[in-house]
Amino acid sequence: MRLSGWMCAAVVGALVSAAAPAAADPPPDPFTGSSGLGDPYYPEDGNGGYDATHYDVTIDYDPPSHQLTGKTRIDAVSTQALRAFNLDFAGPEVRTVSVNNMPAAFNRNGEHELTVTPMLPLLPGLPFTVTVDYAGIAANTEGNGWTYAPSGGAFAAGEPHSATSWFPLNDTPLDKATFALHATVPAEWEVVSNGLRTQDAVQGERRTVSWEAHQPVVGYLTTIAIDKFNFLDQQRANGTPLISAFAPQAERNRETEQRLPEILDFLENLYGPYPFESSGGIYVDADIMFSLETQTRPIYAPWTDLPTVVHEITHQWWGDSVSVRHWSDVCLNECFASYSADYLWPEQKESKDVDAEYRETIRKYQGNSDFWQVPLENPGAGNEFTSVYYRGPLFLHALRRQLGDDVFFAAVREFNAGHAYGNASMPDFRTFIQSKSPTNLTDFFDAWLNQTTPPPDEYLYPGSLRG
Repeated sequence: MRLSGWMCAAVVGALVSAAAPAAADPPPDPFTGSSGLGDPYYPEDGNGGYDATHYDVTIDYDPPSHQLTGKTRIDAVSTQALRAFNLDFAGPEVRTVSVNNMPAAFNRNGEHELTVTPMLPLLPGLPFTVTVDYAGIAANTEGNGWTYAPSGGAFAAGEPHSATSWFPLNDTPLDKATFALHATVPAEWEVVSNGLRTQDAVQGERRTVSWEAHQPVVGYLTTIAIDKFNFLDQQRANGTPLISAFAPQAERNRETEQRLPEILDFLENLYGPYPFESSGGIYVDADIMFSLETQTRPIYAPWTDLPTVVHEITHQWWGDSVSVRHWSDVCLNECFASYSADYLWPEQKESKDVDAEYRETIRKYQGNSDFWQVPLENPGAGNEFTSVYYRGPLFLHALRRQLGDDVFFAAVREFNAGHAYGNASMPDFRTFIQSKSPTNLTDFFDAWLNQTTPPPDEYLYPGSLRG
């Protein structure tokens, strides 16, 4: 995610107050999957008892009425005996649920829980299928999921949540799955999503479009966009298709998007082969304050510029292929995306003196306590998308100068490849980088990642940054 300029400039200082201790919970039912996976910031995200392997989402959407009719099939494997389990869903009314093609009982509870009780209990280690039918008005979440576009269309975007507004899933970065979308809309509308477009058929007054993502994806990185798009079709030298779409008032971004092959080549040289089978972008004209790295095809806000595209495409390596283990690890996503866009691209493509820029930023903010208030590692719930943007690039530049270019770039490339299509944490990153350095980096990492004051000069100005 990249925030709009004025949001990035604001230093967020409010910290979340500690909640009063809750009453002791009853012991969990060993035959019911947990309603959450205990993320430190979002403990009710995700669900226990199963691993999702594939989502097949079929929707019919009428833009004038906002009526959405959906049917989602979830293929999964049980990890324990289950007489009940949860899905995450905050969308329209659920009409029926079936498990292995047999009717199942269900109820909705909590903020986004859909509890399913199959007719026959599920045995551990076996595959099963859940099908959920739902219909109703798809509510406008204004950038936190299903969002109405000025043209009358709609799109889905939001971090850390968005998918629950339009299809049921196991909504956690820890459970990636492949994804397919089949969307039917009035014939004059277009539909864009993740991966490869496998169908675009008009029959009478209706258009049906299918997209498939064959590499696993986290829920918030799925998307659908419905609008009267114009398209830009490009191709990398290796044949990778690049499909980009522009809403009616977003055509001014076409020139920037034409540089996508160049951007992919640049990032591939840094971080290794592009991890997905397609790329592109979805340029909306709704007044949202962020752009988002939806997998293979980011959602771009109207204020998008070239650094924003570099930022979101960097996320295809850092955030999409390699995803956080917990949301406290968000620096892995945003620090690398911001460093690539704000330091590496200007340095290597525009011959900027990024050492000078680094020193000037330190001079400007070294005495500003607000700038250092939110730590980069474990910034706290509600503060995930603050310091990682403006201090993350400084941390990585200091680390690069501490290690030297040869070690730094080889290490981050190897780390990314070693966690491709999976998850990683900031402690994983620290341990791995330490294995590449003969110098003890414990105090360096602590000063940059855990403290809420400026690092000592020896860590602010390592290597060539001295003097």
